[in-house]
Amino acid sequence: MNYAEIPKSMNMTQDSTKAFPDLSAKARDIGDPLGAQSRSSRLSNGLSGTNLERAGDYNLRTVLQAIRLRDETTRVTLVQETGLTAPTIANITNRLIDKGLVRLSGRTKGGRGQPALKLQIDPDGAFGIGLNVDRDHLTLVALDLAGEVRSRITQEIAFAMPADVVEFVKQRLDEVIAAGNVDRERVLGVGVAMPDDLGSITLPGSPPEYSTWDDVAMPALLREVLPWPIHTDNDAAAAALGEAQCGTATENPSFFYLLISAGLGGGLVIDRSYHRGATSRSGEIGLMPDPGASTPGAVVQDIVSLSTLHARLAAAECPVTNNAKLVGSDAAVNAVLEQWLIESVRALTMPLIGINCVLNPDAILIGGRLPVPLIERLASKLEKALSAIALPSHARIMSAVMAQDAPAIGAATLPFLDHVLPSDAILIKVGR
Repeated sequence: MNYAEIPKSMNMTQDSTKAFPDLSAKARDIGDPLGAQSRSSRLSNGLSGTNLERAGDYNLRTVLQAIRLRDETTRVTLVQETGLTAPTIANITNRLIDKGLVRLSGRTKGGRGQPALKLQIDPDGAFGIGLNVDRDHLTLVALDLAGEVRSRITQEIAFAMPADVVEFVKQRLDEVIAAGNVDRERVLGVGVAMPDDLGSITLPGSPPEYSTWDDVAMPALLREVLPWPIHTDNDAAAAALGEAQCGTATENPSFFYLLISAGLGGGLVIDRSYHRGATSRSGEIGLMPDPGASTPGAVVQDIVSLSTLHARLAAAECPVTNNAKLVGSDAAVNAVLEQWLIESVRALTMPLIGINCVLNPDAILIGGRLPVPLIERLASKLEKALSAIALPSHARIMSAVMAQDAPAIGAATLPFLDHVLPSDAILIKVGR
């Protein structure tokens, strides 16, 4: 894609005239980076019309997504799924093949007449790089067009400063690229996911100088070490967006994502579209008051966070330096874990009642840096607690498909969302 033809957005650092082949010389068919707000735009937000150019862009992205969601498909199936005409499907799929995003995988067997050509996504057709910056770690991942993680690198570091992030990317980016067999010329961009108010919300151990993060613009910070467009979002939003595209959203199109990391975040997805709220702060479950806590003025993440869990382990003189070692540890660690799980269920019960009653989602998904066995224990305990309460509806509570490294994987999804995957925002001509 020729980014020199695309209007700049606040989430882009620079144009790339050679990174990705132009997918449509006339209409920039798979292009136009929109930014976090427009990424979530819905047609109901205004009365914007559209035109053939934007409709063509939307159809192209929709067909690509329809192919992407299946191991293999045919043009006949795509006609049935999208409602587009057979000539339109033939034209679009030929263009996607020409651009290296889709490939032929043989012909169907059996049936009458000429066997149909089978189509599948070409995983190497495009790549996204994801960077997650959090208070206890830095993570880089490479994601291919099929939604598979090709490589990942995590560095455990407490309260990394901006200079630490730049050095991490500078030192480890080539390693991620090589390990994932990533074609640099087909990298769409880099997504960066980090918590809102990173420097101003205090967690245990946070140094005073950490507040400098509130004055940092990530695209400007990383411009010198990343040669591709940069897309930014909140970590919980990125995790939820990634789950909507690569996870359980086919079975659960509406869900609330509970992200347990150094803090606690949430993300609301309705009909596979992320909803940010009036001031872009929806899903802030960690900052909800916790009236049942023993400390006045406590919020939910004062209990439900890895920062609190590790602080308690340190106070019990049984610190755990690696989250994976939280599973199968000694009796002292398990005692702290069990008490933390009990208190987490107490702190989360009322917020989850509200989510069930007000939003009525298909599922409540839990992800983050908590090991999956502990996520499953927490989900089971929450299920038991909510089942004992009479509710109009009770959504399933379970581990997210993309539970581990979810913000980084979701961040790597952002370039795909802005450049190749369908959204209502593509159709909007005004108010963008």
